[in-house]
Order: sequence, then structure tokens, then C-alpha cells
Amino acid sequence: MLISVISIGLDKKPINRYYFNNMATTTVSISALKVNPSKIISLAADYPVAIENRNKITAYIIGKDLYEKLVSSLEDLIDKKAVEETDFKKGEDFEKVAQKLNL
Repeated sequence: MLISVISIGLDKKPINRYYFNNMATTTVSISALKVNPSKIISLAADYPVAIENRNKITAYIIGKDLYEKLVSSLEDLIDKKAVEETDFKKGEDFEKVAQKLNL
């Protein structure tokens, strides 16, 4: 379900907040980002902030914790795939498997 909520931003222009599957995405103009980048970065602490340039989304800002969660999830998926592709019947050498996993 997609819900749109509009509020007023730092530059007195509307900020759109979109809620999709219980995850909020705030949309701000690149002008608002230039005026007060610290405020926009703080908005991105828990949810992504979409940056618009000429009414077109051109970038996203995400907070440090969210970024680290994304990287961790990607690493877990890569590790899971490597384990699934490993044929343990062949008895592969641990060093080769560790090298594939970049350990």
C-alpha cells in the first residue's frame, strides 16, 4: 500500500513523505539539501530520503545505521550463496572456500 503525506519543508516548499510497506521515504528538493544538509541527513537516520532535481528523483540519502544494515545483509546473501554452491561431498579445502568468501 502506498500512502503520500505532504508537509512543509525548510524552504517553505512541500515535502512529500511516501509510506510503502510501513517504510517511510521523504522527498526533498536539492535546494532544501543545499540550504540545510544537516537537517536532511538527520531525516535519513531511519529511512531513505529521496533528493529531487527538477521534480525528478536523482539520488537517495540513507543514514549510517541503515547503510551498515544493507551492507551486512548483502554480505550474508553472498555468503549464503557461496555455501549453497559448495559441494561438500567433494570435500573442498577450507582455504579455497574461505578464499571464495573473502575471509
